[in-house]
Amino acid sequence: MKIAFLGPQASFTQLAATQLFPNEELIPQANILDCFTAVENGEVEKAVVPLENSIEGTVSMTLDYLYKTPSIKIEAEAVMPIAHHLMIHPDNFSENIEKIYSHPQALAQSFHFLDSHYKSIQKQDFSSTAAAAKYISENLDRTLAAVANQFAAHLYGLKIINHNIQDFEQNHTRFIVISKIQNPYNNNKLEVLGEKSGLLITLPEDHAGGLHQVLSVFAWRKMNLSKIESRTLKTGLGNYFFFINVVGKWDSVLHENAIEELKSINAGIDFLGSYKEFLLQS
Repeated sequence: MKIAFLGPQASFTQLAATQLFPNEELIPQANILDCFTAVENGEVEKAVVPLENSIEGTVSMTLDYLYKTPSIKIEAEAVMPIAHHLMIHPDNFSENIEKIYSHPQALAQSFHFLDSHYKSIQKQDFSSTAAAAKYISENLDRTLAAVANQFAAHLYGLKIINHNIQDFEQNHTRFIVISKIQNPYNNNKLEVLGEKSGLLITLPEDHAGGLHQVLSVFAWRKMNLSKIESRTLKTGLGNYFFFINVVGKWDSVLHENAIEELKSINAGIDFLGSYKEFLLQS
């Protein structure tokens, strides 16, 4: 089976994909859109993409593509602790660092450390933490540094000069497994944190109490919502869709009737699936 993931090699998403699919062929993609496209076009059976970070919040691009590609559903969620390290080429010296490269979220998650210890050094956004590490390894003539994970340091032969530079100890990223066929994902080697269901909802016509009307569908049925987040529809200011997580399995008559009631008030519904959430190792 072919599994796409947000690359390149040694990205945090690859670490997640390796634990979720240890015996499958993993194929790196340049960006999140390419992961969705590969699944939609049948080039791969599934893909692993980041959904949310505990410090920086939701990965908006993932939500947008879930909305734009209704044929794609969620099979599983996986939470992984994130550890960032500052690394350079072993032939260079930390006192001479000219610039620090990494993915914008990694730089943001390490902002206070970098501001305290490397305030005067320019920080440069890169497409991924692993790509930044690879770039450092290929440019020995300059003393550059990258914020990346330990796997990237090992893969590209870099020296870690500062370990665990993330600003908050509880730094976790939530990944999702996406596919066009809703097959329940199971892995007996991973700890299960719980079960949930995902929905994308667009409100009926704009009127006072529209969101309350939608939420009341879940409230009177005592369906616990663990997440509700709005994203712009990109059709004008004030137009949104909502990503909602419902705690527990989606297998009762009440749950099915909730969708029917939402349809009856002209809310748009895309049921993303009912799936387990797993805990990964960093």
